[in-house]
Amino acid sequence: MSPRYEIKPGVYWVGAKDWDRRIFDALIPLPQGTSYNAYLVVGEKATALIDTVNPGFEEDLWQKLSALINPKNLDYVVMNHAEPDHAGALPWILGRAPKAKVLLTEKGKEMAICFYHVPEGRLETIHDGDHVDLGGRTLRFWEVPFVHWPETMFTFLVEEGILFPCDFFGAHTAKGFYAEDIPDIEPLAKSYFGEIMMPYGRAARRALEKAMELKPAMIAPSHGPVWRNPQPILSWYRKWTAGETEPKVLVAYVSMWGATEMLVQVASEELRATGVAVATHELSRADLGRLAADLVDSRALVFGTPTVLGGLHPLAAFALNLVRTLKPPVKFAVVLASHGWAGGAVRQARQALQELGPELLGVVDVPGKPKEQELQRVRELMRELARRTLD
Repeated sequence: MSPRYEIKPGVYWVGAKDWDRRIFDALIPLPQGTSYNAYLVVGEKATALIDTVNPGFEEDLWQKLSALINPKNLDYVVMNHAEPDHAGALPWILGRAPKAKVLLTEKGKEMAICFYHVPEGRLETIHDGDHVDLGGRTLRFWEVPFVHWPETMFTFLVEEGILFPCDFFGAHTAKGFYAEDIPDIEPLAKSYFGEIMMPYGRAARRALEKAMELKPAMIAPSHGPVWRNPQPILSWYRKWTAGETEPKVLVAYVSMWGATEMLVQVASEELRATGVAVATHELSRADLGRLAADLVDSRALVFGTPTVLGGLHPLAAFALNLVRTLKPPVKFAVVLASHGWAGGAVRQARQALQELGPELLGVVDVPGKPKEQELQRVRELMRELARRTLD
């Protein structure tokens, strides 16, 4: 096996690269594919496989294991997280490694039985602070529920200081192997955080506290690169989990006949003139990964939509529901809308934003093409939004 796969003496990456996958959860774009990272830890008296791979990559995993050990003699499989991209190969591995026990949380035990039909006798539950001695190497476990499922846990290799946090600190990319190999790793990690971790803010903060307490020398997540220097990703997560925002406005809109787009163009020009950063997403061709990334640190939201059949344009309804689901830390919002013979979009937008929680600074809803006085109202509203965003 290539030396690059040995991340520390006796610790190996045995995962898989999925260069062809372009969508995750039927929602998240994967322009660079993704990886399903699994790791083998070889001790003096036992071996442990930390996580597995997505279904379809079992043979790839087995070949990598076979280059290092006789995988039939594997002692443990650690299930940090029950989602199929990490635990999907569990039945396949257990069928070929007859003595291997699965280490997992109590909730993980329920899921392993339900999802993968693993016999209860193959499962060994762990609790906060429990450890397994592999002989010269110690695995210690910490429960981190709702990062991002209720059964998740961290595995920490004590002697080497390696944290295996599964989805936490991840990124969707098949490129590179170590974080320093990937020039655009920060936006990739930010997009991943916005899509996966941002909705679980409180749990993510607790998980980060535990990671900081462990002082890892290396972080080896289950998607994306290994962090030989963890400080950048720890620093970013400190900001993102705290909900720190920038003087930035996210503008998300859809327009049918140009009226809403006119409102949005005037709004964006006025915001930029005040020095506010503007991230614009036209919803009919928006990349949801980039939208999620911009939601992580935008201080305000300008939302534009026409009325369609008495309510929000369907793309606007989808986008607002997505924003509400991701729970970003936006503090202020403005709605720009247009309608033909009757309105209705504003009412639905107000309701969605009320559930999200930002302060709604104002609404401009125009019949047909906007008039100059309505555009002037947009400019005034943007100046107020800029003032609040820059404070």
